[in-house]
Amino acid sequence: MRSLLLVAIAGLLAFGFALPASAAGPGQSAATVTVTGGALSITVPSDAGNLGTRSDTVLGGTISGPLGVVQVSDARSAAAGSGWVASVIASAFTPPAGPAIAASAVAYTAGTITKVGTATFTANDPSNLTGVVAAVTATGITGDNSAAWNPTITVTVPGGLAAGVYSATITHSVA
Repeated sequence: MRSLLLVAIAGLLAFGFALPASAAGPGQSAATVTVTGGALSITVPSDAGNLGTRSDTVLGGTISGPLGVVQVSDARSAAAGSGWVASVIASAFTPPAGPAIAASAVAYTAGTITKVGTATFTANDPSNLTGVVAAVTATGITGDNSAAWNPTITVTVPGGLAAGVYSATITHSVA
């Protein structure tokens, strides 16, 4: 009984003398900071330039090159477990005249992903950009995060194409 009384008195003393974290004592100043949520956004290079050159396309082959840095910033202060998906689609690579290289012949490899924040980032590396497909997925997010990568675009050139500059548009989105 006596030990129970001592525990109760010790508890009351500890409770009575405990100050909240925000209470300031002599010589102390209470201070707070506020972090507000923001938006989910994506930035991409405006012009990737020439991805590469192939001199002999009689039998076909591949042309690969870096697109430039793609970055997703997630300032939504997401609850634990939420996520996002960065998607990509390409148009056909078209020459000034003649047949095009279909978007189904365009592959995307994210490569190394530079990460900030708490999340699991996965490169999906789609092999066909005909429709909107996942490029990079973020899961298990806690708070703000960002990811940046410099994807390699690989174009499988069919045999027998005419010489020329083939142009396409590669479009990214994030949700």
